[in-house]
Amino acid sequence: MKREVRFPNAEGVMLAGSLERPPGRVRAVALFAHCFTCTAQSHAARRVSLALAEQGIATLRFDFTGLGASEGAFADSHFSANVADLVAAADFLAGDIGAPDILIGHSLGGAAVIAAAEHIPAARAVVTIAAPFDPRHVLHLIKGADDLADEPREVSIGGRPFRIGREFLASVEGQDQANRLAHLKRALLVLHSATDATVGVENARAIFEAAKHPKSFVALDGADHLLTDPAQASYAAQLIAAWVQPFLGAAMPVGEVPEGHVRVSSTEAKFVQIVESAGHSFLADEPLRMGGSDLGPTPYDLLLAALGTCTAMTLRLVAANEGIPLDGVAVTLHHRRHHADDCAAAAGGRPQIEVLERVVTLQGALTNAQRARMLVIADKCPVHRTLAGDPRIETRLAE
Repeated sequence: MKREVRFPNAEGVMLAGSLERPPGRVRAVALFAHCFTCTAQSHAARRVSLALAEQGIATLRFDFTGLGASEGAFADSHFSANVADLVAAADFLAGDIGAPDILIGHSLGGAAVIAAAEHIPAARAVVTIAAPFDPRHVLHLIKGADDLADEPREVSIGGRPFRIGREFLASVEGQDQANRLAHLKRALLVLHSATDATVGVENARAIFEAAKHPKSFVALDGADHLLTDPAQASYAAQLIAAWVQPFLGAAMPVGEVPEGHVRVSSTEAKFVQIVESAGHSFLADEPLRMGGSDLGPTPYDLLLAALGTCTAMTLRLVAANEGIPLDGVAVTLHHRRHHADDCAAAAGGRPQIEVLERVVTLQGALTNAQRARMLVIADKCPVHRTLAGDPRIETRLAE
């Protein structure tokens, strides 16, 4: 679920970005820094942010000063200004959804998050994607950088015209990234492709060796510098989501749902619902053939799951109490209707007949008598008795 946001940087310039929020519970918050002269709409920024949201990580991607939808002039933008913009974005997140737990930077944005980390105390992990070790690496991309005057002038970067001045050059000089990495005091994940033709993989090695543990390096085999392949961007996001888990605390707090209660909340998607119980959250949806997004089980799937889990729990409990050698249980369920019986029932003014098929597989050296006992117990599980007991459903509107 994307929300467009705007916030001021330290100079009062309004920056624009997109906050990708998971449809379910937020596990963590990430701040993404795009590559040099790119925008928040770059392949890497957009695809990684979307994929992280699917993994439960809310991610803000925004345009640096003078780029994309942000205000200001690119001539006023430089490496130190980008770092300050990241700090401003982190402050915005702290007052909105929560301070960022993860700082993610692509290319020069990776160098920027390393520099910004010391100013964002809430961040517990830093991730670089195809990042240069030294910000000066970007100078080889600038045609005409050698003869820049004090006043900003137009140069060619990647075949596109940009106005930059000596302040830009001064900003990338003297950035002691090795010292920053040595004192990062955060978990570090370095993602890089050995075939990156823009920023060589030797940069990843330098970043990794300068940092102290905990640190990890993962090769993005076959990826290009801009992560133009959606599968590579999704893979990177999955790696980040899995790797960062040990360094995160509990999921972000939401309105408490008491034990024994369930809350279902709609989303902007057609059928997607957020299901919350005490300390747990997941999605419910409809399959693609029904017009849904297939992001979770259907309502009838959940009904069958309730009966199946209760059946398995009850069988294991009774077997343990009675000394029955039950090693495991598998319960397969299906919801169907007897059409002919439904027709006869309708003709007689009776309700339609709902059939929940339940097939129980018992694992272990059980005797025939013990297997028969387990079959009897299956029909006595609490959810079975609730469904079979003609429960009354009382509905009212909330105040």
